[in-house]
Amino acid sequence: MPSAVARGLLLAVLLAGIGTAVVNRDALDVDAVARWTRELGALGPLLFVLAYALATVLFLPGSILTLAGGALFGPLWGTLYSLAGATLGASLAFVIARYLAGGWVERHSAGRLDRLRQGVAAEGWRFVAFVRLVPVFPFNLLNYVLGLTGIRLSAYILASFVFMAPGALAYTYLGYAGREALLGGQAMIQKVLLALALMAVVLFLPRLVGRLRQGPLLSVEDLRGRLAADPSPLLLDVRTPPEFSGELGHIGGALNIPLDALPQRLDELSEHLERPIAIVCHTDRRSKRAARVLAKRGFGEVQVVEGGMTAWTQRGYPVEQPGQ
Repeated sequence: MPSAVARGLLLAVLLAGIGTAVVNRDALDVDAVARWTRELGALGPLLFVLAYALATVLFLPGSILTLAGGALFGPLWGTLYSLAGATLGASLAFVIARYLAGGWVERHSAGRLDRLRQGVAAEGWRFVAFVRLVPVFPFNLLNYVLGLTGIRLSAYILASFVFMAPGALAYTYLGYAGREALLGGQAMIQKVLLALALMAVVLFLPRLVGRLRQGPLLSVEDLRGRLAADPSPLLLDVRTPPEFSGELGHIGGALNIPLDALPQRLDELSEHLERPIAIVCHTDRRSKRAARVLAKRGFGEVQVVEGGMTAWTQRGYPVEQPGQ
């Protein structure tokens, strides 16, 4: 009972804090952070780290603080202070979520939720690394959600710190370059160009990581063997409905979501986030495009079936057609 009361009080304080922060979020700007930090002198960096951590817990935008860190402390120390604050805040949110609801989720999770939790836990730090590099979910919300999975706290903290670094560096340097531009500092143009280059790298990361997460091409022979195994991969057919039920037919048990509709129907695949997915089409051209869409959205193991249905039928493997 005392534990339940403590959880209730913590939840009430947390919700009140989030509500207050959201209502007054307009008061948080770069100038305000700079003023508060300078007033504390030597204690300024410590205040900055703690303020960043609190903002993370209370769902306030961290990008403003990261920009302020670059303007206040320069690119090196600004990045380190921002990373420290973001990691501390993310860890606090993780622990709060696990304390408040971790036990309940573990006892009551079943079906889709249980498979998702097991998949995320199995991938561990690699999953954390991916979602830190690629903003699949809102950062502040994700910290709480990951607290409800089985990921170890130590792996979560280390992966968060390391893989949030590229984004932190880019935004910090942007804040630093902005200050230099306002002050008319030396080599202003070079600093602004470098800041823009860092931002371009960060914006390119989702595509790069998406490509890295795609597995090698899967032959139709290997696909047939894997479909007969337990557990089998999800077979996703991205052809149009007329193609799916047309001359080539389709593989039994395949889920048909046309490529053009895939981005809008990703929620239908949410329960398969960490399940192996084999993508099949007429050949493998559209399948590769579908694989990039899934990889960018965090799906763990995505493979394209080489040659698609054309190769499958050429081997004489069984298919289903209308009327069967």
